[in-house]
Amino acid sequence: MTAEETPDGEIGPDPSLLLVDDDAPLVRRLARAMESRGFTVEIAESVAEGLAKAKASPPKYAVVDMRLGDGNGLDIIEAIRQRRSDTRMIVLTGYGNIATAVNAVKLGAIDYLAKPADADDVFAALTRKPGEKAEPPENPMSADRVRWEHIQRVYEMCDRNVSETARRLNMHRRTLQRILAKRAPR
Repeated sequence: MTAEETPDGEIGPDPSLLLVDDDAPLVRRLARAMESRGFTVEIAESVAEGLAKAKASPPKYAVVDMRLGDGNGLDIIEAIRQRRSDTRMIVLTGYGNIATAVNAVKLGAIDYLAKPADADDVFAALTRKPGEKAEPPENPMSADRVRWEHIQRVYEMCDRNVSETARRLNMHRRTLQRILAKRAPR
């Protein structure tokens, strides 16, 4: 067993975990859940705070939100990887897509979870043996939800410009406005 490997479901000798997410209630709930599983948790709610904590004391484990108020969580992944090569990092996002997942893995993340991910999903991803495949989700997103997520991602990429988003999606602007005004499907 190499230094990076731990038996399935075990943390290992260094329990340091950095959680970076700008959703304060979510990050505090996740911190409590991870502490109850044996981690020593540090919280950051911005890219700047996450970078400062990662540089001061690179953790063994990290869970980083992709989109933060002041920038991109991938900057934190990259900073941690430069300082500590054995960190097991997971990217969380509400706007998942293949390109960002590939980029996250290239920068050193071991997994990419869509929000809302619960503490069990995060713990399983952090402690999974290298090369072990994740179980398929019990409740995968519906096709309507996948469509809605894609529209939201393109809308964000277009800086919330409805006309540009509609053009890129080959959709009528009013149809897009109606979709954006509705709640997310389950």
